[in-house]
Amino acid sequence: MLTIRAPAVAGTFYPGLATDLSDDIAALLANAAQDRAKPPKVPHDTPKALIVPHAGYIYSGSTAALAYQCLAAGRQRIRRVVLLGPVHRVPVHGLALPGATAFDTPLGRIPIDTVAVAALAHLPQVVTSPAAHAQEHSLEVQLPFLQTVLDRFTLIPLAVGDATPREVAEVLELLWGGSETLIVISSDLSHFLPYRSAQKVDQDTVQHILQLDSHLTHEQACGGTPVNGLLLAARKHQLQPELLGLCNSGDTAGDKIRVVGYAAVAFRQGGHHEH
Repeated sequence: MLTIRAPAVAGTFYPGLATDLSDDIAALLANAAQDRAKPPKVPHDTPKALIVPHAGYIYSGSTAALAYQCLAAGRQRIRRVVLLGPVHRVPVHGLALPGATAFDTPLGRIPIDTVAVAALAHLPQVVTSPAAHAQEHSLEVQLPFLQTVLDRFTLIPLAVGDATPREVAEVLELLWGGSETLIVISSDLSHFLPYRSAQKVDQDTVQHILQLDSHLTHEQACGGTPVNGLLLAARKHQLQPELLGLCNSGDTAGDKIRVVGYAAVAFRQGGHHEH
């Protein structure tokens, strides 16, 4: 029986009409392609993993697009997306699956990878919580971008609550796969600091990410737990991080009194990482 997780923030965090949404994403991706300050180190090497922000598109869509426009070369090859983001509304212990067979957005339906879900069943840190997913935006806002830049793919969505970085890394390891699998970690950076303070804090946080330092706090990144788990896995797999963009809401659509930070980071296969 189909169990569909309906969109919860369409019309608020992003446009609710498919035509408007497609137009917005196309514009964001086109701008991102032009705004890259430098070409990627390996232009045709599709990232294995991304860190992307999850605010409304008016605030962080331009930063998220910097990450998603890197996936062009993997459009047909990527067939599975492992998507992790922090819970904002319903607390959970561990990493929560939605108990659904598909996610809907205005752009269509994305099937859940039921084989992968079954493979996670033996892990004690993996639970099922439809409530944790029902109103959660951190995962949902990534889906229209993924539907735009990829062809057909299945999804493994995990809403991360009270867990350790090692527990997250264990889940990622089980789902790691090959070039057909993309890992997306949804996280904003600092919250509600004055503009200049946020810039300093976020620049420091990004340096820790680029050093694969898996000790970020939730004050540095609201998705600190899944980010830390990815950084542990990235170190093990010798992924090389690249900062694609860094800004805050004061640079996009908000005031500069209390801002939220956003970064886009790509992780590619490589023999070393930058310090």
